[in-house]
Amino acid sequence: MSNSIFLDTLSGKKTNRPPVWFMRQAGRILPSYQKLKLTHNFNSLMKNKELASKVTLMPINDLGVDAAILFSDILIIPESMGMNLEFTDNGPKFYNPIVNSGSNVFSFDPSKLEHVYSNIKQIKKDNSLIPLIGFCGGPLTTFLFMFRGNEKDKSFNSALKFFYSNKKESLKIIEQITEASVEYVKGQIDSGIDCFQLFETYCGIIPSSMYKQLILPFSIKILDVARDKNIPTIFFPKNFNDGLKYINKDICDYVSIDWNLSLEYAREIVDKKVGIQGNMNPRLFYSSNEEINKYLNSLVTFGEKNYDWVFNLGHGFLPDIDYKKVKYVVEWIKETNWNR
Repeated sequence: MSNSIFLDTLSGKKTNRPPVWFMRQAGRILPSYQKLKLTHNFNSLMKNKELASKVTLMPINDLGVDAAILFSDILIIPESMGMNLEFTDNGPKFYNPIVNSGSNVFSFDPSKLEHVYSNIKQIKKDNSLIPLIGFCGGPLTTFLFMFRGNEKDKSFNSALKFFYSNKKESLKIIEQITEASVEYVKGQIDSGIDCFQLFETYCGIIPSSMYKQLILPFSIKILDVARDKNIPTIFFPKNFNDGLKYINKDICDYVSIDWNLSLEYAREIVDKKVGIQGNMNPRLFYSSNEEINKYLNSLVTFGEKNYDWVFNLGHGFLPDIDYKKVKYVVEWIKETNWNR
């Protein structure tokens, strides 16, 4: 794909500014999405290729970002493994969550992922020029959610208790998640994605040394699928903190940084051959334009020196953020002189 500042940056080319896109950009804050949600629930939007394409591409028109991310959810992997999933108004809920040790039998059904591949093909048909980012959940994050039988319970206490009490069985489940995710990434690539991001949102729920030893090999296996097919990869190990020193070019092309660490510190400890993505705190959108401007101006020096940087958030949008402020940030990034 030519004339894409996002893909050019990922491939190591020097561009006149950092590219910009946002996690969770397809919904939540956009009035056009909220209007669509009045007549369609989340699951029906994911299962209809025309609507899924429409939602995926909304931020291109409404915000002016440089890349689209597939409208989907990380929990369709456990659903494809035989778990009964519902997306309620309060969040995802499994009717057959993991509860007891020794009673967990999963059977991967790849046909349950076919709608995603149809969605990708439709998105590329509707807009072949904009880069499309595919994704799936990190193995630990996906594992944690598989214990959620009560959508109002936002803790992962039962999952963590199981993990620490039944380490061998937990890793067997994580291995099955990884195997299903590998097939899922292959299907996304064959359908036409241009980049792949692995969302390990709850990486920091266990010590970084434990994640490196027990979970990171599974994450690498998923990322390797894309890398082996020359699809650029972004790894988002949220709250990995000092564990970022373990990230090198053999793991991913870019690593996404949460807002708890400065870009400068992240750049210092991450392998220099790995690019950086991030890391605006989404709560800054609640601030005044003056405060937002102050933050953006503080990034110019970093952006001037680092061509391998993609502007993004340190996590996804919060639902009550004013999309006009987000659009302002996108325009600011595009219009600013980055001294490159």
